[in-house]
Amino acid sequence: MNRQVYLKLKSLLVIIMAVNTMPLMAQQKIVLSTASEVSNVNENVSDRNGLKDITGQVQPSVEVYLPAADKANGCAVILCPGGGLRALSWTTDVEQMAELLNAQGIAAIGLKYRLNNTRPPQGVQMGPMVDVTAIDHFPKADANPLHYPEGDSVLECAARDAIAAIKLVRQNAEEWNIDTKKVGYMGFSAGGGVALAATMMAKDEDAKPSFLCTNYGPSLMPVTVPEQAPPLLIMSRAEHPNVAAGVLGLFLEWKKAGGNAEIHLFGDGRGPYALMPSSGQTTTEQWNTLFMQWLSAKGFLK
Repeated sequence: MNRQVYLKLKSLLVIIMAVNTMPLMAQQKIVLSTASEVSNVNENVSDRNGLKDITGQVQPSVEVYLPAADKANGCAVILCPGGGLRALSWTTDVEQMAELLNAQGIAAIGLKYRLNNTRPPQGVQMGPMVDVTAIDHFPKADANPLHYPEGDSVLECAARDAIAAIKLVRQNAEEWNIDTKKVGYMGFSAGGGVALAATMMAKDEDAKPSFLCTNYGPSLMPVTVPEQAPPLLIMSRAEHPNVAAGVLGLFLEWKKAGGNAEIHLFGDGRGPYALMPSSGQTTTEQWNTLFMQWLSAKGFLK
């Protein structure tokens, strides 16, 4: 191979690699009805080891990622990213997930919900960290580590943003090739708490999710299972402090109310996780496969 051909092939390989590592781009960005009239919001995007985090007073909005029309199966997942209600882990919880979902014919809707910019009042302290055996520490599966009025108000605002998002998706269902009976939430960490709160607060039929998945995200308020509760999928690591006990309590509350619920507590690590390659060295790496199988088993991918 002569040097000129080699250099051309090398340049082509660099271009291909660059394209493959570029984040998925949303087709639409829409401000939600819960947004205030203030337009000059202070939304900050920061880089965390190559991953995008969003902080600041986010004007509630969604970013829409649609699959190719010939792949679309009518299912839509509203992605509620984690970040402790003080940030949004956008790369891992939205962009990477949207690419995975689109490849399976599923529409992905990234939710930018309102965040907490307040500090707890003096004297208010976080509760102790407990392991998975201490579910009695969280009555009604409320695993919020720090209740105070302003913080609880932010959770309610974020839940209202999620409700506005699910209504928006259904309003645009025909244009986006979505079945209104196949629209649900997937929440990560605190985003799981937002999705759960939105599900419990929903009153109108068009605000109720068809399904609900929370990934290492316990409820951040007392659980009151709604009538005709959507099927619930819960995933977490068994060694995740507070979270494991919180999601186990959530599972029991759903079942006591007669709801359809499934839980996977992976025993191979602590703390949160993102999409990971299939290595066969952990069970947690199968979480996204389990999610797809669950959606299929429940009839949302047909």
